[in-house]
Amino acid sequence: MTTGSSLLRASEYPPDTERTDRLAALERVWRRFDDPQALLARGGRIAEISPTHYKVRGLSGIARLGDIVEQRGKAGARRGEIVKIGSDEVVVAPFERSADAGIGDAVFRRGPLAVTPHVSWRGRAIDALTRVIDGGPPLIRPNAAAHCATPGALARQRVGTGFLTGVRVIDIFTPLCFGQRLGIFAGSGVGKSTLLAMLASAAAFDTLVVALIGERGREVREFLEDTIGAESMVKTVAVVATSDESAMMRRRAPDTAMCVAEHFRDQGHRVLLVLDSITRFAHALREVATGTGEPPVARGYPASVFTDLPKLLERAGPGAEGKGSITAIISVLVDGDDHNDPVADSVRGILDGHVVLDRALAEQGRYPPVNPLSSISRLADKAWSAEQRMLVTKLKSMIARFEDTRDIRLLGAYQSGADAELDNAVRQVPLIYEALTQSPRDRASADPFADLARHLKGKLNGDQGD
Repeated sequence: MTTGSSLLRASEYPPDTERTDRLAALERVWRRFDDPQALLARGGRIAEISPTHYKVRGLSGIARLGDIVEQRGKAGARRGEIVKIGSDEVVVAPFERSADAGIGDAVFRRGPLAVTPHVSWRGRAIDALTRVIDGGPPLIRPNAAAHCATPGALARQRVGTGFLTGVRVIDIFTPLCFGQRLGIFAGSGVGKSTLLAMLASAAAFDTLVVALIGERGREVREFLEDTIGAESMVKTVAVVATSDESAMMRRRAPDTAMCVAEHFRDQGHRVLLVLDSITRFAHALREVATGTGEPPVARGYPASVFTDLPKLLERAGPGAEGKGSITAIISVLVDGDDHNDPVADSVRGILDGHVVLDRALAEQGRYPPVNPLSSISRLADKAWSAEQRMLVTKLKSMIARFEDTRDIRLLGAYQSGADAELDNAVRQVPLIYEALTQSPRDRASADPFADLARHLKGKLNGDQGD
């Protein structure tokens, strides 16, 4: 006789949905314990703490440079990055304050930081660790991390398609192409951020990635809401690391922004990456490197700074065949208005062109204060037509003649009629400067050469009529 006490009657079986939920819960538990790292977490203990770093013993055997670690103490869990590995201890640069760490706190390795962009990230603002900072809902994170890789030199597409930024002085003298990397070189307070905002409003791109590195906290919201605007923000991913954040957050933010840009590039998008500023990124690199004991080699900058700069900037540019491109506009804060300081000099040699903002022009009220004689686009020939190239050459020659004789004219030694070329420059260059003046409130120029010609024709004909 079968004993029924050990068997469930049909009526006692749980409903199908409940059984499915139980099975799903069991599967989650099984997967958790199936991971060897979940069963046994190897870690270490904090042995020494400084204002910017702390040292951990017990992780040297499994640590890798760039790995993320989690420090657990009285203040809760805090993350940092391994920046140096020794035989007995590793050096960790925390993303938060070192003051939250204590001697003997446990530290566990979590592996490399995974950046997993999704199309829904457009319209959002995040920090260097891809945490939401705009108060919106959590980000959608795909299971697979983005493949942040630079295409091989011969695998890249060729650059050859120009586009209009809407800024007349840029489109005439330093025109850009999709996949180009351009630097905006300026001292503090000259109008660098304003020009970046004007360039960021170009309508030629599918996705805009903005990296604000070391910016003032109060300016971030103004830049995103007022400068970028609601219309452009829909296609924008903003990565923010303000000046009061740790050096590691400012060091990590450009890499996060580049990973996001690379993801959309690989989806076939034409991406515009605006990075403000690469100098503050270099300052963060210097702070982290000197904290690990690396000696300075050029005005306080360790050698690793000049290795990390091309590693980041070379990732921008045209993608592989069949992919999109990353057009990068990089601001360079020139320390002390010295355009030959180590960071500016190094970055200028990496990029595909540079625009120089002159403080003297800004003081004269000319905005954007671009010096057309000092600025250059290495891909201008691919954007100009033959006629435009000849015209720009003549314009630069005329401007150079005008500027070279400025002191003579101020002294009153200039006499009209003695030099026909100089007479022409004196008559037309001020009108050219006037035509190139443009503010963020002005409409974008759809045909800068035609706008310049109309302005000169109208002014010169008016003068002749008088």
